[in-house]
Amino acid sequence: MGRLRYLDNADLAPEFQDIPRMKSNITRAVAHSPKLARLVAGRGMYLRHDSGLDARLRELAILQVGYSTRSAYEWAHHVDVALSFGVTEDDIRAIATETAGETSHLEPLAVAVLAATRTLTDDLILPQPLFDTLAAALPTDQLVDLLVAIGEYNGLVRVMAAIEIDLEPEYVRYLDRFPLASPSISAKES
Repeated sequence: MGRLRYLDNADLAPEFQDIPRMKSNITRAVAHSPKLARLVAGRGMYLRHDSGLDARLRELAILQVGYSTRSAYEWAHHVDVALSFGVTEDDIRAIATETAGETSHLEPLAVAVLAATRTLTDDLILPQPLFDTLAAALPTDQLVDLLVAIGEYNGLVRVMAAIEIDLEPEYVRYLDRFPLASPSISAKES
């Protein structure tokens, strides 16, 4: 059980019963601060539905955050989202390959997105050559959306860890199909 009670719409004042994604445990926990929950869910909906950033690149970045931080909740939820946006199973498996420092089938832009996500997640830096690669390939608004998505999901995985968010049972199957690396595996050890 998570550290906070998971709220339902019925627990909220009428003006907050329209918060998106109240079926997910993270939203139900953050709903203890309903104005914040609405903002957090709104940012996620913007990134998913209104951003011009390619959905595949967005989901690869979010999945890399989940994989790098070993956040089972983030990983499993976004495997589901990624598959619904057409990301292939081979693309998802390539995250482990790229993280291990090996070459995958991914095209150079996707490899750069994953590398940028790892450096921002692990080291809180984005080396200039990597930034330049992304800036050359993406319009500025999409570059900003990518960087905000990486930052947003890095923040969320830390909140999930602090609150000890439980993974909903229907998402466990994604951990079986696409396992996270054990804590001893990292690109730095390769």
